[in-house]
Amino acid sequence: MPENRPFVSLTTDFGAAYSGICVGVVYSIAPGANVLVLSDEVTPYAIKEGALLLRQALPYLPVGVHVGIVDPGVGTARQPVAVRTGRGDVLIGPDNGLLVPAAESLGGVAAAHRLENPAYRLPGVSTSFHGRDVFAPAAGHLAAGAGLAELGAATDLLPLELPAAVIRNGVLTVTVLYADQFGSLILSAGRPDIEAALGPIAHGTRLQISWTGVSVKVPFEETFGRVATGDPLVWLDSSGQVGLAVNQGSAARRFGLSAGDTLTLTIA
Repeated sequence: MPENRPFVSLTTDFGAAYSGICVGVVYSIAPGANVLVLSDEVTPYAIKEGALLLRQALPYLPVGVHVGIVDPGVGTARQPVAVRTGRGDVLIGPDNGLLVPAAESLGGVAAAHRLENPAYRLPGVSTSFHGRDVFAPAAGHLAAGAGLAELGAATDLLPLELPAAVIRNGVLTVTVLYADQFGSLILSAGRPDIEAALGPIAHGTRLQISWTGVSVKVPFEETFGRVATGDPLVWLDSSGQVGLAVNQGSAARRFGLSAGDTLTLTIA
C-alpha cells in the first residue's frame, strides 16, 4: 500500500447514509486514508451488476483497498473475504462472486483470506450490517498497515456465474445482465460475440431484436446521438459490452425488460 494517504474505495447497494457509516468506520481506524465512495447506488441485491461495475471501474482507480458490498446473504454461512490481486490491490467483500471479475481485471487472484480475526472487526458484530462491522474495519486496518494474512485463514473463492451469449450462424442470443441508472440494458455479449454470430456489421445496420411475443427493429450505432431523441439503439458501452438503449430515455421502461430476460438478435 502507498505510504502516504492509502487509498480506499467503497461500492455498495446501501444508499448514501449506510455507506457513509462505513466510510466513518474506515476513517476512525485509518484517519489518514483517502476514501472514495465509488457508488452507493448499485441496485439492491444485484450481485452481477455490482461485480461488473467493480470490474469496469477498479482498473482506473489507484492501487488500494477496494470494498464491494452487495450482500443478500449477510448473516448466513457465506464468508467475508479479502482478496489480494496481481496488481497489488486488496478487495474486500462477501464471498458470493462479487469480487471475482474485478480481481481478474486486476491481474488475477494472488491470495484470498477469510475475515475472521475479531481484532479486525468491531467489538459487536450484527447479523445484518457486516459492511459496518466486518468489511469497513478490515479495510481500515489494511489501510493502516495490517497484513492480509492477519485477517484470517486462506480460502478459495466462489465463482460468479455470468450467463454467456449463445452464438449461432446469423443469430445471437443474450441475457440482460442489468439496467444502468439511465435504464440502458447491458447484455451478456461483447463485440467478438456479435461479430461471430452476425459477422462484421457497420454502424447503421438495423437489427431485429426479439423476446417473448415482441420483435422490434433497432439500429446498431456508435453513439447515442446518431439516433433521434427517444429512439432506441444497440451500441457497445465503454467497457465493450453490447447494450440496448434509448437516446435520452430508458430502454428498460420502454420495452419492459429487466435483468435475466433473454433476447435474440439477427440482421433485420
